[in-house]
Amino acid sequence: MDHVLKLRNSIDALFGSDVSKFLPKDIEMTFSRKTGRIRTVLHEGKLLCTLRIDGGLAISPYLAQILLKSKTFRENCVEINKDAAPFVQEGRSVFCKHVVKCGKNVRISGDTPVLFKNKVIAVGRAVLSYEMISDFDRGVAVKVRDSLKSRKEEKEL
Repeated sequence: MDHVLKLRNSIDALFGSDVSKFLPKDIEMTFSRKTGRIRTVLHEGKLLCTLRIDGGLAISPYLAQILLKSKTFRENCVEINKDAAPFVQEGRSVFCKHVVKCGKNVRISGDTPVLFKNKVIAVGRAVLSYEMISDFDRGVAVKVRDSLKSRKEEKEL
C-alpha cells in the first residue's frame, strides 16, 4: 500500500471524512529500519505527526492548524477561554471549567487540538468525552502532550 494513501486514510478515519484533502502535497516520511513502518511525517522540516504502534496518530500543533481549514476537523477540537490560554500554551492541562466550546467528536483518549481565538495552541489526549466536558465544571478535560512553547514557535495572544 502507498504510504501517503495509508496516512490519508488514517487521518480520515480518526478525524472525519475528507479531512485529509487539506494535507500538504510535498511531505517527507522517515521509516523505521527494523520494521519498515512510517515513523515520522515532515513538511518543510516541520513535524506533522508520528505514527503510534497501535495505528493512531500523534499530531503536532502545526498539522492541527493546517487541518483546521476543514469544518469536520473542528468537531474534534476544544476551545478555551482567555484565562487558561497562557497556561495551556506552556503545556499545562485543560480543565473543564475553562472550556468554552467542545466539538461533538471529542472522545476519551482521542487526540484533541486545543484552540484559542481560532488558533491551535496545543494538542493533547482527551480525558473526558464531549458530553462529560460540557456537563462538568471540575476536573481535567484534556492532558496536553504538545504545545506551542515546546515547539519554540511564536506566541500570538
